[in-house]
Amino acid sequence: MSATRRFAPLFLSALLATGATGLARAQPNDNPLLTVSPLPLHYPQFDKLRDEHFAPALDQGMAEQLAEIQAIAENPAAPTFDNTIVAWEKSGRLLNRATTLLFSLLGADANPARQQLQTDYAAKLAAQRDAVLLNPKLFARVEALYAQRDSAAPNAEARRLIERYRRDMLRAGAQLNDEQKTRMKAINGELATLSARFNKAVLAEVNDSAIVVDSAEELAGLSAAQIAAAAEAAKKRGLEGKYLIALLNTTIQPFETDLQNRALRERLHRASVARGARGNEFDTRAIVSRVMTLRQERAALLGYATPAAFVLEEETAKSADTVNALLRQLAPAAMASARQEAAELQKLIDSEQAARNQPSFALQAWDWSYYAEKLRAAKYGFDESQLKPYLEITSVLERGVFHAANQLYGISFKRRADLPVYRDDVRVYDVFDTNGKQLAIFIADLYARPSKRGGAWANAYVGQNALEGTSPVVANHLNIPKPPAGEATLLTWDEVNTLFHEFGHALHAMFNKSRYPGLARVPRDFVEYPSQVNEVWADWPSVLASYAKHYKTGAPMPRELLDKVARAKRFNQGYTTVSYLSAAIVDQRLHQLKAGEIPAAEGVVDFEARVLKEEGIAFGPVPPRYKLPYFSHIMGGYSAGYYAYIWSEVLDADTVEWLKAKGGLKRANGDALRAKMLSRGGSEDAMQLFRNLVGHEPDINPLLERRGLVVQKP
Repeated sequence: MSATRRFAPLFLSALLATGATGLARAQPNDNPLLTVSPLPLHYPQFDKLRDEHFAPALDQGMAEQLAEIQAIAENPAAPTFDNTIVAWEKSGRLLNRATTLLFSLLGADANPARQQLQTDYAAKLAAQRDAVLLNPKLFARVEALYAQRDSAAPNAEARRLIERYRRDMLRAGAQLNDEQKTRMKAINGELATLSARFNKAVLAEVNDSAIVVDSAEELAGLSAAQIAAAAEAAKKRGLEGKYLIALLNTTIQPFETDLQNRALRERLHRASVARGARGNEFDTRAIVSRVMTLRQERAALLGYATPAAFVLEEETAKSADTVNALLRQLAPAAMASARQEAAELQKLIDSEQAARNQPSFALQAWDWSYYAEKLRAAKYGFDESQLKPYLEITSVLERGVFHAANQLYGISFKRRADLPVYRDDVRVYDVFDTNGKQLAIFIADLYARPSKRGGAWANAYVGQNALEGTSPVVANHLNIPKPPAGEATLLTWDEVNTLFHEFGHALHAMFNKSRYPGLARVPRDFVEYPSQVNEVWADWPSVLASYAKHYKTGAPMPRELLDKVARAKRFNQGYTTVSYLSAAIVDQRLHQLKAGEIPAAEGVVDFEARVLKEEGIAFGPVPPRYKLPYFSHIMGGYSAGYYAYIWSEVLDADTVEWLKAKGGLKRANGDALRAKMLSRGGSEDAMQLFRNLVGHEPDINPLLERRGLVVQKP
């Protein structure tokens, strides 16, 4: 979701998205980045910010941080927690402000100038991180504090912070010799540049691969609003009279559910899976190969057998063997469920084709979503089109997501229109705590746009910081297709769940009360846990009753439709699980390769296919959720970490059972979640936070029950 403020430049440049113009230098008195924003909670001055402000702020910020770090390292006084660790915590404010805004906007609203900045500064920011973490005098001070941490730290949280800084420096290469450090710096600089190139190429390829359709008749199955939006998108590209289907970054495209034209579904699907491997200027296979080669070399320099071993040491899973065991435990049951689902879909296809006196055809990947929706309608008596009129975006957000948070935690929300935004359709809300005092500002950026990276995510423009007295400014970003002007935005059930999920991340950031910013982060395979727990409220009866109202009449969703939704919870879970596990397994296998095993560019796609076959999870009708040439997660903050979603879901499903046993949507449960987990950040071992909350070790059975999977124990 976000990085610690000390190292935000490198982490964010890898995690966020997405070139081409020179930038004029802004004068200091014209640059809002050079001073703390005077707006409430230091909310960004989007209305005053121009692209040419970034370079001067980055340059000055890097210089200031290096001077601050050098002063700490050269301090003649003996190292203390305050003059070393706290001083480090307070360093780099300007650089953090500039990088946070730049990389947040690169994800949400990229343009050529911002992309060029990312390209220009990727290696510089990596070098900045190395200059801090590989500073030998700074490491000597941290090492001295670590040796006497029991007496040097004023409390347990401070001791943990000393340990955190030392571990960060060791993992950066602080104990390498000079020659090794030189090579490490070169690796980090090249990786940062490659990450910027990959993200830029993925965004460009998504836009370049959009499907142009000649007639509205070919779009049969789409709603009038969707067809109008496709016509408007084509018009914006100068294709008057045609229709444009924009792609999202996942393999399966949303319109595959609705399009009746099988040939168009196939065309859409093939365009999706070909991205990044077409041999054009946006081909990313060489980048993937080179990144993996460099990651392997970096891991070896630091004494790790593979990049996965390096990454997983810091996660709650701890080892590749543990992750492999979980994924391989789930894969056979998921495949069995997916094959059973496929057989049902094939029967439906055969039946329909026979009724038309037409030859049948074998189920393909571009058929699955379309026929699955038909099968759901047949089995449970409803389809997505019946739900959507009751899922209007504002109602879901304000009377659903916010309502659940109010009932559970006692916090309240008020929309405000006086703060500047970077796009007109971005919404801003004040968030008030139980005592009526302002807790945070929440930004909701919910609509897709060509300048926005794919997927959904949360980030903090301003983090909670007890040392500096700042409160959070937190944003959620989704990619919901925007309807034509005047039309209501009606969500799919998956989009509803995504809204609740991402707000779980926002709550985690809002409630954090770690004294030290360096302890704000949690392991990647834990960070999804609170957000996945928050999804439970999407179909909680009292929450649904609050927001699921017809967008025209205000009538509540009929009880029988609610019951059908509940009964269909396990529907298509084999498909969903296999699609996810395929990507997670490929990620792990790729990062578990040793030197000499990394595939060359031309072998990247074949490597993926071979892994799926070897792991027994290759199934043509169910492709991986992401394929390697556009798998942005693993080129950024989730390298060797895409398993985190299913790992976190084990904790999530177990916690949901705890919530249900405790009465569900009650303030007492919210208070416990907030006090024992959401407010703690990384101030305590992540798994201990889980145990403190639910009172036992994680149990996989609630996850299996939720997904309808039966797993054989090893």
